[in-house]
Amino acid sequence: MKKTSFLTLEKAKRIIQDIPTPFHIYDEAGIRKNARALKEAFSWNPGFKEFFAVKATPNPYILQILQEEGCGCDCSSYTELLLAEAVGVTGHEIMFSSNVTPEQDMRKAYELGAYINLDDATHVEFLARVADKVPETVCLRYNPGGSFSLGNTIMDMPRDAKYGMTEDQMAGAINRLMALGTKHFGIHAFLASNTTTNEYYPELAANLFRLAVRLRNATGAHIAFVNLSGGVGVDYRPEQPCCDIRTIGEGVRARYEQILTPNGMGDIAIFTELGRFMLAPYGHLVSTVLHQKHIYREYVGLDACAADLMRPAMYGAYHHITVLGKEDAILDHVYDVTGGLCENNDKFAIERSLPHIEIGDILVIHDTGAHGHSMGYNYNGKLRSAEVLLREDGSHMLIRRAEKPADYFATFDGTPFKFGN
Repeated sequence: MKKTSFLTLEKAKRIIQDIPTPFHIYDEAGIRKNARALKEAFSWNPGFKEFFAVKATPNPYILQILQEEGCGCDCSSYTELLLAEAVGVTGHEIMFSSNVTPEQDMRKAYELGAYINLDDATHVEFLARVADKVPETVCLRYNPGGSFSLGNTIMDMPRDAKYGMTEDQMAGAINRLMALGTKHFGIHAFLASNTTTNEYYPELAANLFRLAVRLRNATGAHIAFVNLSGGVGVDYRPEQPCCDIRTIGEGVRARYEQILTPNGMGDIAIFTELGRFMLAPYGHLVSTVLHQKHIYREYVGLDACAADLMRPAMYGAYHHITVLGKEDAILDHVYDVTGGLCENNDKFAIERSLPHIEIGDILVIHDTGAHGHSMGYNYNGKLRSAEVLLREDGSHMLIRRAEKPADYFATFDGTPFKFGN
């Protein structure tokens, strides 16, 4: 299958006249369409709610678009809570899922009225100490241990993860919270990342639905919601399968009706915390070719680097590349596509088959809408790039300017040193 860009060469050139490369750009039309498809896929569940994983794309303009489409925010830190609050997302529109949680973070989540998802049994007393009164609804994060498998395929190893509680710890936490005044409970788990099979969510849901029944039977607690968290992936490679969210939603519905409904638990709401699925395909990193190098391999050097997109350097992750204006050209050249960091792993592609590339060509790196700009950093004094929104009407809007040297030096305030502009 061929990956296509939502940008044309002509449109990219118009944007670059206003906003120099490199920049991350997001497709508003694609984001909205995808959010509506997710909502439709789970419309069978009256309480369904998507809490967008803010860490994936922490930009208020993106959060506002998703809020308009009925999504809440999944926050994991004080700063993310402030970001949600700034766009008017408060109360049970926020799911606060953190670990090794500072008191300031927990207090802010409580003050905002967020759903608080406790990562550890010891956090019950921590919450009770921080809060004036424990919330009426509290969520608990589950770690089943062992491995998580689909058929004969091991998807991930929960036993190696730092997150969540054992089942016995969850039951003890529920009993203690009920004694403190909590009346309703949620269950949360994240057991695999970037899955491109339609069976992951239904299988995870079945495990959590059975857990909900066992915990209800053991404690008498009312389980109000099951949070399937994230993990639904995207097809970074053209040959990868693409998740069908409608099929996934129907798979979860089947397990719901098989497990929860017969046990008198048909009032449970389904929550999700998707980041990558919601945004990754609707973002590009747009960059210009600065240099070529001809040694033992052929290199093209971009004005972007791993500081703009660290996934290839950090994980060896694949991101597809389109040379704008050469979409239909023969892929008859092999390049390493690099940035300018003083690190040899600063490569967006290694021995990638691409059309002939010239200095000044504009390259689009696909699927950077989640965990792209948000994972940026300033190594080598590199300054993080701008973020741009491609509006539904075809216009573009700067939604985060590129950093300037003054931003890099700002935290040296109060020193006697003088820095240039």
